[in-house]
Formats: sequence, C-alpha cells, structure tokens
Amino acid sequence: MEFISQLLALEPTTKVLGKEPIFPFAILLVVILVVPIIFERLRLPGMVGLLIAGVVVGPHGWNIINSNSAMMKLLSEIGLVYLMFVAGLEIDINQFRHTTNRSLGFGSFAFGVPLVVGIFVGRIFGFDWNASIFIGSLFASHTLLAYPIINRLGVVSNEAVTVTIGATVFTDISALLLLGVCLAVHTGQLNPSNLITLLGWLTIYATVVLVGFDWAGKEFFRRSGEDEGNQFLFVLLAVFLAAVGAQLIGVEKIVGAFLAGLAVNETLGEGPVKEKVVFVGNALFIPIFFVNLGLLVNLAALTRNINAVQLTLFIVAGLIVSKFIAALLAKLIYRYNWQEAVTMWSLSIPQVGATLAAALVGYRTGVLSETLLTSVIILMLVTSTLGPLITSRVAVGLSLNSSLAKIHSGLQSVCPSTGSGSDREKIVVPIYNPHTQQYLIEMAALLAKQSNGKIIPLAIATAAAHMDAPQLEASLQRSERLLARANALSRVLNVDSDPLLRIMMLLLKE
Repeated sequence: MEFISQLLALEPTTKVLGKEPIFPFAILLVVILVVPIIFERLRLPGMVGLLIAGVVVGPHGWNIINSNSAMMKLLSEIGLVYLMFVAGLEIDINQFRHTTNRSLGFGSFAFGVPLVVGIFVGRIFGFDWNASIFIGSLFASHTLLAYPIINRLGVVSNEAVTVTIGATVFTDISALLLLGVCLAVHTGQLNPSNLITLLGWLTIYATVVLVGFDWAGKEFFRRSGEDEGNQFLFVLLAVFLAAVGAQLIGVEKIVGAFLAGLAVNETLGEGPVKEKVVFVGNALFIPIFFVNLGLLVNLAALTRNINAVQLTLFIVAGLIVSKFIAALLAKLIYRYNWQEAVTMWSLSIPQVGATLAAALVGYRTGVLSETLLTSVIILMLVTSTLGPLITSRVAVGLSLNSSLAKIHSGLQSVCPSTGSGSDREKIVVPIYNPHTQQYLIEMAALLAKQSNGKIIPLAIATAAAHMDAPQLEASLQRSERLLARANALSRVLNVDSDPLLRIMMLLLKE
C-alpha cells in the first residue's frame, strides 16, 4: 500500500513536469550541448545534428518539445534574428573592397543562375510565379560554412577565395530584398504606389542603419574605453533596434538584423567584444533556432508523397548544378584554373543562414508549404555537408599559390616600389610578445600618422620538420590572435593596418 501511494504521489509530479516550461528547456539545453559534440566527432556539421534532434524530440517524433510553446517561439525568434546578424557580422568588408568588380561579377552569376534554376523548378512542380521566384531567391544566397577550413589551410588570400567571400555581400543582400518583394506580393500590398513608398523607406532605413549605427558604434566604443560589458549590450541593442525598425517600415526583421551586422562589422573588428557576441549566439540562440526548425519537419509525410520526394531531389540537384555553372562562368571570364573554380563552387554550395531564415519566414507567411520547407531543410543538410567536404579536399591545392602570393605581397610591403610617388609609407611591426605589442603598435601609429602611411603587423609562426599537426595549428592560432589584436588596436588608433602572417620552417639536424 505504501508503494502504491508513492506511485500515486509521482503522477502529479509527472504532469507538472509536462506543463512546466523549465523541463523542455532543460531537455533543449541537453540537446544543444550533447548532439553537436557527437556529430562533430562523426565529422558532420553540428547543425545537422541539431536539426535531426529537433525532428526526434518534436511533435512528429517523441513530442517532448512543442514548437508552438511561448518559450520556443521567443527563443527561436531571437535565434532567427541572431543568425542573420552573425551572417552580416562575419562578412569581410575589406576583402570585398579589394576585389569589388570581380566579387560583383561572381556574385551576379551566383545569384542570377540559381535564381533562374529555382524559378524553373518551381514552375515545373506547379507553383505560381511568386512562390517560384521565392524558391529561386532561396537558391540565390550562400553561406561561407567552409571559411574556417580555408582559413586553417592558409588560402584566404587566394584571389578566387577572396572573390567568393566578397560575393556573399551581393548575394545575401539581393536575396533578402527579393524576399521582401515576394512577401509583399503574397500579402497583396504591392502596387506601384506602395512599391515606390517601400523603396523610399527602405533606402532611408538602410542609410540610417549602415551609416548611423556605424558612427554611433565607433563613438560609443571610443567613449566607453575598455568597458566590454556595455559595448556588448550596445551591440545587442543595435541588432534588435534594427530588427524592430525593419518591421515598422514593412520589411522582414531578418533584413534589419543582417544590415545591423554589416553596420557594426568594422567597429567590432576581431576584438573581444565580437568574440562575446558571436559566442552567445553560437552557444545558445542559434542552436535553438536549428532545433526549432527540426520541430517543423515531418519526414513521414514527405516520404509518403512521391511528388514531394521528386521536388526535394530537383531542389538539391538544381542548387548544386546552378552553383557549378556560376563558378564555371567565373572561371571562363576571369581565367581561374580548375582548382580555383571548384573551390569557388564548393564555398558557394552551403545554404544555411539567409536560406533557412528566409524559408522559415516564407513558411510562417504562407508562401511556402510544410512540404517545401522540409525540402529546403533537407537541402541545407546535404549542402552543409557536401560543401565543406569538397573544400577540404580541393582547397589544399591552392596553398602553394596562396603562399607565393603572400610572399610577393610581403616583399612589396617591406620593399615598396620607388617608381611611383603615390605609394604610402609602410611601417612593419614585428608581433611576438603580447606584453609589448600595444606599445609597438602605438609607436608605429605615431609614425604612420606623421607620414600618412599604414602599419604592417607581422607575425611569424615557426614550423619544424618533425612538428606534429596540433603543434603547428597551435602556433598558427597564436599568431592569428596576435594579429587580430594588433588590427583592433590599429583601428582604435585610427590607422590603417594590413596584417601579415609568415611561416618559418626550422630544419633540425639529427
């Protein structure tokens, strides 16, 4: 009798746990902690595991977490905004400026060709023109998911890689603007008068965010000094103000979040505040967004519908082929070799940030059906795995070309040509000791301001013939951290800098 009474006492506790929001949140934390670790050990992207985990614990699986709960709605909304903000924040504006023409050229190919193919796929399967154009806009953007790989391989300075990175600015902005037009058409609010009004407000809004937030950020950071806590809060405030402002003028909040990322891009640089901002997003809010997407996936309904399976196959194949055509056009016009062309293709394949954010918005507004949303999520799973895998195999061949380019660039920096009087004076600053680094940069900044020149922070990573890969990677990471800090100091001192990283081989006698 006592045992039965204990069981009866446990029954209300189980019901309470089912209704208590803390319980599903605890399950959510377990998922975003454990699942990515398991999948990364399997050499698969952690976000793939989060999506699959969302399917398992969602209403079409074990039904532990409900996507319609107030907690999931709030956290996934924040994750959606944060995802687009980080997408804008991670874009390298300086690299885009160095290769503007070619970045715009390849960006046009990477946007236009997939857009046409996506529209064609939509029309084949009977979608109306607005939905088909929306599908094309999902094809048109790309996410630099393999950037850590090319950074680790030391091929970021290769022109083909730099052009692909710069093209992300054009493709993402264009895709988001097309998204706004499609949503306006779907809600019946688009006519010539409303279109002109919307474009006018959008122009004013974009100017306020890109110029105003950039100026306000630099002023706030200058006045707040080393107070990283307030700087972090300022960045968060800028993100959500931009998101709210976008909704006030009739544009989706993800557009505002992306523009906010571009606006504070240069202000944050590679300093500790950016690390904190990205860390909070990658550790909590963005993983919750991916889990929430998994909650919406209904694989059982997809597999029972032959037409839906065919649509998914066409979407995946169309995206991969269209991105290859775009890279092939860039190869023919800009005379890149095959390794560079395939690297550009592999970098532009992954569809994660802007694609998933736009797909979720389209699903909530009724432009996309549940089946089409599931197809787009499967597209993300395939491309986010395939793209980095190809990059890791192909980009290794670019290392030699990249190293030679860096050496040539370094020789020009240290020994500038005297044939032209327009060359700016370059002051090389060796960076090794973090305790003396700030003083060296400050002294170099004084000299650079006097001669209207720029600083060349130089870090040398040592590599021995018998050095293990982890030791070499640790040496490279240390040098990269020193250069990032030097670049941030130069920005605070209002001096242009062009960091250089060199690898010195040590030949040890037996």
